[in-house]
Amino acid sequence: MIEKVNLADAFASFSDHWSPKIAGDINDAQVKLAKFEGKFDWHHHDEEDELFLVVKGTMRMGLRTGDIDVGAGEFIIVPKGVEHCPEALDGECQVLLLEPKSILNTGNVETDKTVRDLDRI
Repeated sequence: MIEKVNLADAFASFSDHWSPKIAGDINDAQVKLAKFEGKFDWHHHDEEDELFLVVKGTMRMGLRTGDIDVGAGEFIIVPKGVEHCPEALDGECQVLLLEPKSILNTGNVETDKTVRDLDRI
């Protein structure tokens, strides 16, 4: 069955940070929604690219080659193997992620922010 997703309602349905929620499946990828607050952990993904689309707020993507600030309505694609560290600037940031189903949110490291079993919204 085909259903539409209202992003404002979907983001309003949860309050935890750094814990992506599955909003949909597309082939071997998933659309995930996450709220960022503060700074994440440096990591990389050996096999997966990631797309970060900022819906609300501003995200700074820390890269070893320099930071990139991404505002609402903008996205960034981080290629596999590139070490990165997302950070919410000025409070909370709402982000839509498009990434393979196989991905672990903390990539090559295990931290207190690692989420193995994602909730669906």
